[in-house]
Amino acid sequence: MSGPSAPEIPVVAGAAEMRRLPIYGPRVFRRIYQGFFLLLFVFTLVLMTDEGIHRFPVRWLFHLDPLAALSVLASSWVLPVAFLWSLALVALTVVFGRAFCGWLCPVGTIHQIVSWATRPMRRGAPSKVNRWRLHFRWKYLVLIALLAVAALGSLQPGLFDPLSLALRSFASGLVPASASALSLEGFRPRIYQWAWLTGAVFIALLAANAWIARWWCRALCPLGALLGWVSRTAIYRIEVDPDRCNHCDRCAADCQGADEPFGRHKVSECHVCLNCISVCPEEAIAYRAFAPAAAPAGGVDLPRRKILGAALTGMALLPLFRASAGSVSSPAPGAIRPPGALAEAEFLARCLRCGACGNACPTGAIQPSVGETGIEGLWTPVVVPRRGWCEPSCVLCGQVCPSGAIRPLTPDEKGWTRPEGYGVRIGTAFMDRGRCLPWGMDTPCIVCQEVCPTVPKAIRLEEAVVTLRDGKQVRLQRPIVDPNRCVGCGLCEAKCPVTDLAAIRVTRAGESRSPESAFLLVSREGV
Repeated sequence: MSGPSAPEIPVVAGAAEMRRLPIYGPRVFRRIYQGFFLLLFVFTLVLMTDEGIHRFPVRWLFHLDPLAALSVLASSWVLPVAFLWSLALVALTVVFGRAFCGWLCPVGTIHQIVSWATRPMRRGAPSKVNRWRLHFRWKYLVLIALLAVAALGSLQPGLFDPLSLALRSFASGLVPASASALSLEGFRPRIYQWAWLTGAVFIALLAANAWIARWWCRALCPLGALLGWVSRTAIYRIEVDPDRCNHCDRCAADCQGADEPFGRHKVSECHVCLNCISVCPEEAIAYRAFAPAAAPAGGVDLPRRKILGAALTGMALLPLFRASAGSVSSPAPGAIRPPGALAEAEFLARCLRCGACGNACPTGAIQPSVGETGIEGLWTPVVVPRRGWCEPSCVLCGQVCPSGAIRPLTPDEKGWTRPEGYGVRIGTAFMDRGRCLPWGMDTPCIVCQEVCPTVPKAIRLEEAVVTLRDGKQVRLQRPIVDPNRCVGCGLCEAKCPVTDLAAIRVTRAGESRSPESAFLLVSREGV
């Protein structure tokens, strides 16, 4: 079939002409798959805050993530068995290319929707605006730098992993903000520290779609970069018949990966959206097995100097992170980790920064760290008792943690509800007698002792008779913390009636996960 001459063909098909094109079945199925997995992601997010944790495998999406699996393996030399499911996604990529990005990834679907909505804001012909750009190689450099950091024992790839980014943004940013704006009667919205920053980062990445469609996916996504490298040997790929192609460039207008199917097709950038096939008026484009490669190395063109520079940059940044307070070398004294958290060095090597534990915490005690644990611990979970307390019988955080940074416990293993003693301890409460009402202000108050959940209570009362300045005598019950019974749940601090800074506060001192948190620090010489 001979097509019309080039001057008679518009650069972009009009709306009426697009409606005359036949419906391309695979494109319809792709949209169904995208909608299904986006709803499944939202459904999983909702289940993490309810008893659905016990009825549905809420960690399944992370266990399919090969970037998470590779990062955990590189940083800790341990690969949880559940991450072997990520090999299924690798196999899918070897066969079909980056189909995950175009068909399954909920983050990619969100960016595609926003890209479609903001398309009128992009100036110029779509076939020109939507072309591949040199800075799209950044994602490969980001991936190399993050894996270099992981190899040194710090799981920083979780900050950029799209699934962790999305869950963290929704759970501790966008959803709490929406609930607060709606002001539902009888509903207590959750408050997360630095929620504005968590949500603003995600919104800014969405706003970038007004400049370039799916800019995050094309330029920064490290998971996309990893799948792009794997897809260089994909069995199925796009092929253009040069004898039928009339160079109208319509295929470039809606290409989600900017892989330029009309020329030297970059299979590593292709999201397998199949839009190019559905809009080609000459049916010159096909998606078939063993199509010849149009670009060398699948289109991943990185000079060795850039690869080496990215790796050295990642390796140089980690010592700088650890030289700051609140890192493995200098843990912040007040940073309390959730019950079941591994020792700090191993915890930072396993935590994906996904925010699943904070989303599951029923009291809002688990908050994302933005400063408490230094740059290396950015967005890792910490318990903030003034925001909430650790419920004695609750073990949800360990049950939703996908990487094992917080090991799963049973209520009996946690041991906060049994009289014979604790099993896990996350810190110790200390009394600030200058702020305590009975101690510093001669005012009766026994709130901390009343709410203490341990059996027997970790806070006892001391009877005292105090003579006031006017000569009157007041009988007081002054609270005293028994450090041998305190588990660091934070209920006393959460309920302390003293405004702003509580009179009783919990620190990580005495936590059972690490001997470095002992009450008395002894030097190596034993002095």
